[in-house]
Amino acid sequence: MRIIFLLMFVAGLAVGIGYPFAVQNVSGYEIGRYPAYDRQGGFKVVEENLAPADAPVRVLVDMSSLGSLTLDGATTLLTLTATVEGRTVMASTLTFAHQQPRSDNPQTGGMIYRDEAGLIDPVESGRYRFVLGPGDAESIEMRSAEIVLRAGAFDLDPRAVPIGYALMALGFVGFFVSLQRRKKMPPAAPPPPKWGR
Repeated sequence: MRIIFLLMFVAGLAVGIGYPFAVQNVSGYEIGRYPAYDRQGGFKVVEENLAPADAPVRVLVDMSSLGSLTLDGATTLLTLTATVEGRTVMASTLTFAHQQPRSDNPQTGGMIYRDEAGLIDPVESGRYRFVLGPGDAESIEMRSAEIVLRAGAFDLDPRAVPIGYALMALGFVGFFVSLQRRKKMPPAAPPPPKWGR
């Protein structure tokens, strides 16, 4: 029974954590990375030609900070707008509070934060224009930011994460309870002595 609960926990780990990570970082292929901000030049407009074969296109933003940031998920750090032929196809606010940051420069304490702006689907042939801008956060020590485009990226099923966490909880509790029961079981009685003739 313990093996079943252990497998349930591992399956929950894969569905609740591994699957969302794969959707954001592995699915599809990278079209390119485009600098959209640096401290010397400020914000820059990014343009890229996209085609229907690229759909769906996942738009990500990687922001590099000068130090560690405290993110509450309620404050908008950046905004991103995508247009094609003058029509807006995406308008997003970015909080960067959904993923663990990774180290950018251990010497300076800089970190890289990632947030997803969204999916462009369907994609029409044309030159897409991506405009990154400041949000309502004040005094953010941002060093640089780049827009990452991934083609053929599949979407995350919203049911996957809660199901994964539920499986992890059930598996953990079941495994723990099965261990406790085993500890409380009385030792087996020794077999009765066999008397010889």
